[in-house]
Amino acid sequence: MTQAHLPLFKMYSWDFEKDCFIYDGDGKHILLEGNDALKVWIYKALRTQRGVYLAYTWNYGADLKKFIGKIMGVQERKSELRREITETLMTNAYIKSIDKMDLAETDYNRDLQINITLTTIYGQMTV
Repeated sequence: MTQAHLPLFKMYSWDFEKDCFIYDGDGKHILLEGNDALKVWIYKALRTQRGVYLAYTWNYGADLKKFIGKIMGVQERKSELRREITETLMTNAYIKSIDKMDLAETDYNRDLQINITLTTIYGQMTV
């Protein structure tokens, strides 16, 4: 299916801080569309370990556990993380390109802040 023939991308709203669905006042899921829905998909794809859950295909998710405890140089680690993130996101037909990816260490190099600018069939966005 070509990008021009893709249906409108939809996902349920997600609370990124609480890591759970968001419901309206009647207890129903809130449906997002387009880039707002893609932000949820990106978040969930990067947080899901690839190949572990039967609910997902082998193409869904990221293999980030391989970086835990592995001794690598800072630049090598960042390069491999960029590659893994790119491979994860580019499985989605709605994402046309990853235009920029900034990785910054926080909390005494224990955490990593990742900002990604990408182009989707709906336009450019940053996550």
